[in-house]
Amino acid sequence: MNSADVQTTLTYVREPTSELAIYNYRPGPDDPDLSGQYEEPAYLEYPVEIKDIRGHEQRFSLEDAGLQVISHVSAIDDYYDDKKVRGIYMPEMEALVKRVTGALRVHAFDYNVRCQAYSEQKVHMARMPVRFVHNDYTDTSGPQRVRDLMGDESEALLKTRFAVINVWKPIVGPVQRTPLAVCDARSLEPGDLIDTSLLYRDRIGQIQLASHRPGHRWYYLSNMRADEALLLKCFDSARDGRARFTAHTAFDFVDTPADASDRQSIEVRTLAFF
Repeated sequence: MNSADVQTTLTYVREPTSELAIYNYRPGPDDPDLSGQYEEPAYLEYPVEIKDIRGHEQRFSLEDAGLQVISHVSAIDDYYDDKKVRGIYMPEMEALVKRVTGALRVHAFDYNVRCQAYSEQKVHMARMPVRFVHNDYTDTSGPQRVRDLMGDESEALLKTRFAVINVWKPIVGPVQRTPLAVCDARSLEPGDLIDTSLLYRDRIGQIQLASHRPGHRWYYLSNMRADEALLLKCFDSARDGRARFTAHTAFDFVDTPADASDRQSIEVRTLAFF
């Protein structure tokens, strides 16, 4: 066991009895959750070992494991400036994903910054780290994202192979609180990921929640620096044995240093067309 390997618990969804849905607003008396159409997720904690891949980064690739570590020094000087993120950082991520994957075309379409303290203070548009095991896209929502974003080109693009690839990196390093854990895609079985609707007032999205299985292999990169990033493959239209979905979650160290700063991170979502 590596000295930086971690024994902790992760939050999985309990096996549902009907279709799962997460409400992103307060439902009224006529909403479907009260009619029995949807079941809201219930979660359970399971003990897991999360292995540190520091020094072994080359063993993991997007195509095999669904994750890959890369180095990147950005020209941006303020990750909380939306104009700079969209004008500087997101184009950098398009070029990076294109270089790493060999994609013919990459479109960065969304980003989130996460910091618990800033989220609680409601500043910088920051969100909380997500502390349950999930994957961002499904066989339904992956293609739908192409239709939503690519307009008249979408149907032609959907006839080619495409992938949704997230680029996750610290804004400030080293990360010593709520780092990101990633499940090796090779350890996932088809029934482990459960399609879950995201209900908004004006639309319905879809993600995957994970049910626990002892065979899941979990990894993280210890003390991640601001010049390091994780690529995660959240969807791949190819069904040829390569990684298609990658479950991930924030987690807590059992012995987080008392003076450790809250994790600040940014994730950019991209569509890669091959």
